[in-house]
Amino acid sequence: MAKPATYRAVVVKARGLLEIVERAVPDPGHGQVRIRVEACGVCHSDSATVERDIDDDVQRLVPGHEVVGRIDALGEGVKGWQIGQRVGVGFLAGEDRSCPSCREGDIVNCQNPVITGMNTDGGYAEIMLAEARGLVRVPEELDAAEAAPLLCAGLTTFNALRNSGARAGDVVAIHGLGGLGHLAVQFASRMGFHTVAIARGADKAGLALQLGAHRYIDASAGSVTDALRTLGGAKVALGTAPTGKGMSELVPGLAPRGKLIVVAVPHDAVALNAVDLIFGGRSVVGALTGTVADNEQTLAFAKLQNIRPMIETFPLEQAQAAYDRMMRADVRFRAVLVMDQNKPGVNL
Repeated sequence: MAKPATYRAVVVKARGLLEIVERAVPDPGHGQVRIRVEACGVCHSDSATVERDIDDDVQRLVPGHEVVGRIDALGEGVKGWQIGQRVGVGFLAGEDRSCPSCREGDIVNCQNPVITGMNTDGGYAEIMLAEARGLVRVPEELDAAEAAPLLCAGLTTFNALRNSGARAGDVVAIHGLGGLGHLAVQFASRMGFHTVAIARGADKAGLALQLGAHRYIDASAGSVTDALRTLGGAKVALGTAPTGKGMSELVPGLAPRGKLIVVAVPHDAVALNAVDLIFGGRSVVGALTGTVADNEQTLAFAKLQNIRPMIETFPLEQAQAAYDRMMRADVRFRAVLVMDQNKPGVNL
């Protein structure tokens, strides 16, 4: 069978608009691998690429940073990886190794990172190139479409919770039951925390308990602060819903020395009362993704504890519809592009 010379990719045509193009299959450069993509999650962070102005003189980018596929070709200097190996690529796909953060071992906060789908082509495509140093080993037992969101939404919530300082039995509140929150509830429960899910509407109580929450708080039915205080306050509250007002209401409901960890970016400001911080020694911090090792540990924990995202899948040609529905929060709960696995692959 003849090897395909081209592949399909979804690029940003104009602000908010995507289109499918045909591109020549590239050879991986030094330190790179070529991946035949199986699935790619559609994340809200993709809007940083899709919603920006397009420069006609620059090759239009392919979004997508929740990528699962198989290595199709190895570039020069790549060691430790094999053709056919199942891998993933997340948000942070490489670091410069020379900036102050990298030199101090904090590669997550690299000042010049390779960001998949933002400053290099991502996974809304049948083929993509990736830096070998940014690859994540993906267990064969995980379905590609379910594994893809774990590489970003899963990693973000898993890492924030396990590094939060909370211990088994502590009250941990998950604010929001969307794309991040529904995974965070599962992780928190399986980590042994007294897991409290917070969202708006009594209709979400059943889902929260199904995901593993021990208690549900309907934010539209009363004071979230008071509800948390009846539990002795939350040791940790994870802000996964993009509402600054909602996150603000969590702070006075924290236990002494409690911590609000922000992982979602709200459109409105998070307002803080200094009294709530000073009296009780409470704190507010942010958390950003993790390393490739963190990502592999996220997948391993999800596999061990049977944690999976709730997804809706779309073929590549419906990328615009998948993106639009994600932006409207009309997906339950993660949109994932799935490539046509019946097409012949690019095997060199």
